[in-house]
Amino acid sequence: MSAQPRPEASTPGSAAQAGSDDRAGSVQAPEARLLTEAVTRLRRALRSSIRTDYPWETLPMAQVELLQVLGEHSPARISDLAARRRLAPSTVSGLIGQMISAGLVARDVDAADRRASVVTLTDAGREKLAAWTTAHERRIDAALGALDDDAREAIGNALPALFQLAENLGSEAGEGTPER
Repeated sequence: MSAQPRPEASTPGSAAQAGSDDRAGSVQAPEARLLTEAVTRLRRALRSSIRTDYPWETLPMAQVELLQVLGEHSPARISDLAARRRLAPSTVSGLIGQMISAGLVARDVDAADRRASVVTLTDAGREKLAAWTTAHERRIDAALGALDDDAREAIGNALPALFQLAENLGSEAGEGTPER
């Protein structure tokens, strides 16, 4: 991946704030645009670089995200999974069908309502999720290790704010608790 120049973020009071909305404490459009670009680049770089450590992995990201939710909230109904991932229930149902065929999840009767079903992780699903997580953490750790101390410190200091941002975005979309 070639190094691309990093755009400079605007500072409070700069001309770059023109066009912002009038809400107190709002983030300015240039910062939102830069954060969107950074998140997009990080996701793309992580997805492509993971093939180095985990070349056999073909699991689609939508299925990985469902495994992650089930790793934290299992058993779960299809409708709950759909709400947490902001997907249509029919989409989640299709993904779950594929994951059942792959042996990653199992469908069971909901003990609270025998008319409904719930989805749980299988041992194979837990193992796949653990391997995926380990490989990603290893890649991120290596990338962090290549940064200077100031950059690593800045990222560490930004983590609480990034989790708060994710919580705010989830709240705006009607989600309950943030996924961490």
